[in-house]
Amino acid sequence: MSATNPRASLADGIRFAFGTLTVLPVRVTRWDRVAARAGMLAAPLAGLVVGLCAAALGAALSFLGAGAPLCAVAAVAVPAALTRGLHLDGLADVADGLGSGRPAEDALRIMKQSDIGPFGVVTLVLVLLAQVAVLAQLYAESWTRGVVAAAVCAVTARLALTFASRAGVPAARPEGLGAAVAETVSRRAALIVGVVVVVAVAGVSLRGAAAVVVGCGAGELVLRRCVGRFGGVTGDVFGAVAEISATTALLTLSF
Repeated sequence: MSATNPRASLADGIRFAFGTLTVLPVRVTRWDRVAARAGMLAAPLAGLVVGLCAAALGAALSFLGAGAPLCAVAAVAVPAALTRGLHLDGLADVADGLGSGRPAEDALRIMKQSDIGPFGVVTLVLVLLAQVAVLAQLYAESWTRGVVAAAVCAVTARLALTFASRAGVPAARPEGLGAAVAETVSRRAALIVGVVVVVAVAGVSLRGAAAVVVGCGAGELVLRRCVGRFGGVTGDVFGAVAEISATTALLTLSF
């Protein structure tokens, strides 16, 4: 398909982004490197939709009189549900792989196993607790702060995936989602998308824009650690980068 149509349309990119990064009923009509590039550039848009869904449920519960903790739990549950928990699963797998202390090949094998080890369990618990705690604090201050935070952290998570797909970041395996999107985005294109997202968020909240930058910075640290440890990225690494970026963005918004 890419031979006859080497350029992917905006629609191709949006379908790829929503079809691979969410469970929303979107039919992916192109599955090639060109469509993957467009899709990863459109990843923050998928994050915005996920974030707005989370924000809407949190706001609705707030208006119905629910307490801040319940609003926070709902805002954390929605992104997990809209991704089938794949990002959280990736975070747990990466924690197990990094914590194993094994050579790269063995660590990647551990990450592919269906069970979750102690490192993964502890990491998941701490990350989810941090997300709920911060969102509860923000919803307690005002429902608008909670809503903005829910949207910002979801956008940050997907923007971090755009950066993780840039040229120079290889795949650790020849198969899987990591291999499908690794090195599809040029550094220049990733930077442009990043600037656009930060400027757009700054129009709503300067603190939110700072959270995007800090969150993506944390995701970059995780990415570099994984590339150095595993030799490249996998679908699990993408999930870990997304969750750490989102959590760091939330923590930034709490100050």
